[in-house]
Amino acid sequence: MELHDVWFVLIAVLWTGYFFLEGFDFGVGVLTKLLARDRTERRVLINTIGPVWDGNEVWLLAAGGATFAAFPEWYATLFSGFYLPLLVILLCLIVRGVAFEYRHKRDEERWQRNWEHAIFWCSLLPAFLWGVAFANIVRGVKIDRDLEYVGSLGDLLNPYALLGGLVTLSLFTFHGTVFTGLKTAGDIRHRARALALRLGLVTAVLALGFLVWTQADSGNGKSLVALVVAVLALVLALLATLRGREGWAFALSGVTIAVTIAMFFLTLFPAVIPSSLNGDWSLTVENASSSPYTLRIMTWCAAVATPLVMLYQGWTYWVFRKRIGTQHIARAH
Repeated sequence: MELHDVWFVLIAVLWTGYFFLEGFDFGVGVLTKLLARDRTERRVLINTIGPVWDGNEVWLLAAGGATFAAFPEWYATLFSGFYLPLLVILLCLIVRGVAFEYRHKRDEERWQRNWEHAIFWCSLLPAFLWGVAFANIVRGVKIDRDLEYVGSLGDLLNPYALLGGLVTLSLFTFHGTVFTGLKTAGDIRHRARALALRLGLVTAVLALGFLVWTQADSGNGKSLVALVVAVLALVLALLATLRGREGWAFALSGVTIAVTIAMFFLTLFPAVIPSSLNGDWSLTVENASSSPYTLRIMTWCAAVATPLVMLYQGWTYWVFRKRIGTQHIARAH
């Protein structure tokens, strides 16, 4: 296996880690409107992800940085062709982070309500737009012979991509609902479990349609295996939720996300962005990669840094592993 193939796999792993971890805190952000009944319950939800949400975004920085260094042509085409949706995602992540930190700084109801709106919308929009972006990458976009994107914003808002956005939004919200059931106590925990069952059914329908469409359009034998595993994991997550096994439900919903992302990359390889104009103009792991020397240096750096990041994050989740409920909130903020 060549180094550019190795880095294609590593970037797939980084995106998988990002969507697994950031997926549930996007979902929790959406639940501040769907599940929480009052300000105290919204504070409970926010506190479940308070110690970890910023650490989860490290995976996005790593994935973006690795793409820039290992596949500069991929990075350039992606961030120029998808400039507007990626800019919206970036702005949402900035505002969302500010909202988490500023919401409790003042007691005025209007102040807190406005920041809560920001948390909701800045969780919902990225969860949707990431699906739109990745669906377009898998489907292929208008890349010319100079390896430059020549399409428009309207080309990105096609039915397949919009369905992909709905799938990631529903899947992340389901993942967040299961996480809420795992991390909370009392009435909110039971309502989260009931909501997870309803959301899971909707997610299953959307995901099945999208994954079958993907397989029919550009799939192969390996992606078919991933499709079956993703659907099976989602069904098992629903069954675990029904039986009140929140830990298993969360793990299985995470498997669904991970295998879905794996399916995306399995359908892509050896391309990184297919050209819908001419297959010969596609960006591949060969024509989009950096020099072998650069990839060797990056490999040594990743071998040292990646285990440290994983150990740190694992320690964080272990320290903040206990459940939280409204009884732990002294007063509504």
